[in-house]
Amino acid sequence: MASTLADSEVDVVLVGAGIVSATLATLLNELLPGLSIQVFEQLEDVALESSQAMNNAGTGHAANCELNYTPEKADGSVDIAKALAINEAFEVSLQFWAHLVEKGSLPAPTAFITPVPHLSFVWGEQNVRFLRARQTQLSAHPMFQDMRLSGDTAELAEWMPLVMNGRESGTPQVATRVERGTDLNFGVLAREMFSGLKARADFSLYLRHEVQDLTKDSQGRWRVLVKDLTGGGIREVRAKFVFIGAGGGALPLVLKSGIPEGHGYGGFPVSGQWLVCSNPEVITQHQAKVYGKASVGAPPMSVPHLDTRMIEGTRALLFGPFAGFTTKYLKHGSFLDMPKALRLHNLWPMAAAGWHNLDLTRYLIGEVLQSPEKRMEALREFIPEARTEDWNLEIAGQRVQIIKQDPKLGGKLEFGTELVTAADGSLAALMGASPGASTAAATMIYLIHRCFPDQIKAEAGQETLQRMIPSYGHSLVKEPGLLRSVRERVNRVLGLSDRDA
Repeated sequence: MASTLADSEVDVVLVGAGIVSATLATLLNELLPGLSIQVFEQLEDVALESSQAMNNAGTGHAANCELNYTPEKADGSVDIAKALAINEAFEVSLQFWAHLVEKGSLPAPTAFITPVPHLSFVWGEQNVRFLRARQTQLSAHPMFQDMRLSGDTAELAEWMPLVMNGRESGTPQVATRVERGTDLNFGVLAREMFSGLKARADFSLYLRHEVQDLTKDSQGRWRVLVKDLTGGGIREVRAKFVFIGAGGGALPLVLKSGIPEGHGYGGFPVSGQWLVCSNPEVITQHQAKVYGKASVGAPPMSVPHLDTRMIEGTRALLFGPFAGFTTKYLKHGSFLDMPKALRLHNLWPMAAAGWHNLDLTRYLIGEVLQSPEKRMEALREFIPEARTEDWNLEIAGQRVQIIKQDPKLGGKLEFGTELVTAADGSLAALMGASPGASTAAATMIYLIHRCFPDQIKAEAGQETLQRMIPSYGHSLVKEPGLLRSVRERVNRVLGLSDRDA
């Protein structure tokens, strides 16, 4: 039996060392510097799961090109409410990163953020009508006023030559373009944030340490059972507050905690694969993130896109992701993850969600059985002249789509990310997929308001937030003057641009 290491007491325990936990730890360090914080990560380094460059889209999700954020209504109009909210949340992240760059807590922005235009591209009469309606409604708002639309073949060839070379004429096609798009390396961001925190005397990061259980004692503290995966020791950490930012691994820990707010939650895992270009001559011909429209039944994470990426300083070109199914909740997880997360209270919601999403089931079966030839056919819808020898299949990240109770349906899939908090604010968990990393700063500020209300409402806390996030307390959606000034500062500090050259 493993030995028990010395127990300890701490103010805050963070489970998982990805970009979300790094963001929360950094915010708490600035807002409430007296807190003691311990972070536990079961892998050998930080940011190796969803935050790792190959395991996510790398897109600064601002709703510029992601068509699933603007659903079409029955009357043919487009609902842009979610796009405005996501764009505002991403602007909060940009302000936060700019603040950290200015104070020297992050390196030169070129290490983690690269300007890359965001494009949406569709073909076929119905899709063209949708994209035109989307652009009309979005560009009428100051947040998206620079969104351009074109159906001109010559201009589209300038925007995305690989996509247009060899494309047959005659089919209606159109694209939108936002110059102020970004590619982000969330792994670098997380590593740099944690590197800065390590200098603090009351901050500790433990790698190869797995949180195995969570229980609450009679005094309201969380008893966190942690196993040292290298040495084999086990210890108990007592914490006033616990945040579970473990990606797909969050759900099992929420269920173990026993908080009523986790009742009825389940999770459906979706894996991913990329086609990665190996030909430097092809890579240099594309400089954009081009998003298409998802297939019927496809989860949002599987929206096809041809993607310029900077991975550890090297330019790359990816297409996908292709979805798959596994019972793992993490890329480095166990095939028993999903079975172990089954409870009496979430069996019916999961079964009901499965019944009401048979198209998703059929889609995933098709993706799992897809041959290399079929994947190349999908790529050639974006790059007509793509050659098989220029592309290799690589494993992407693992996502867990949230399943929750629904009074009408019994259970439903909840796309996107969701913050689950205990009633007393002593525990919180972030579950789900995109756009979690891009909007982490706004989400974690909301969490701090929810879980540390007295401290954050104090004058010092409000002043600190205002200094870090100049738009704090205001609405960028409703205040175009503030939006303009915020973007001017962010563009200058992070090296971004608003308009086409």
